[in-house]
Amino acid sequence: MTPLEFAAAYQRQLAETLARIPLERVAEAAAWLREARDAGRQIFVCGNGGSAATASHFVCDVLKGCSYGRDSRFRILALHDNLPTLTAYSNDVSYEQALVETLKNYARPGDVLMALSGSGNSPNVLRAVEWANAGGLRTIGLTGRDGGRLGALVQLQIHVPDMHMGRIEDGHMIVCHMLAYYFMETEGGAGC
Repeated sequence: MTPLEFAAAYQRQLAETLARIPLERVAEAAAWLREARDAGRQIFVCGNGGSAATASHFVCDVLKGCSYGRDSRFRILALHDNLPTLTAYSNDVSYEQALVETLKNYARPGDVLMALSGSGNSPNVLRAVEWANAGGLRTIGLTGRDGGRLGALVQLQIHVPDMHMGRIEDGHMIVCHMLAYYFMETEGGAGC
């Protein structure tokens, strides 16, 4: 297969995957995020590896693009972005508990946790969602493959129905852009 043939096949497969993303669940997630913002609630986002990068990108888009120059601002952070805290808990307690321990410092009932996992089986993400569910937070999961354990654990699953991690991560980024740009482009303000 030539590079051009591969790129064309990947593009075609990605378009098919994106067409199967449940848009009604994306809309429901946007409503939850708006409710959290309007009530002054905190939104937490987490993931590992590429999912952590997507989560951080989403937080950046929301913090700047959906909040700058606006009266209503989002209170949002990625749980893994404080690297010293993440590594201290990972080293001294366990990696599985590192996100939970950060949540314990900040989370309150009514807040939102959005967890990203292509496999749906990352132990630290699952522990964070379990803690959030028990603590009265609303939980959103962006999943892939068969949804893994995360899909059944979250209150609102946005599933990217593909087995290929690249296309799953592409889908997660697009869902995050759908959410962020919804607020940027429909609510006015100084966002980009």
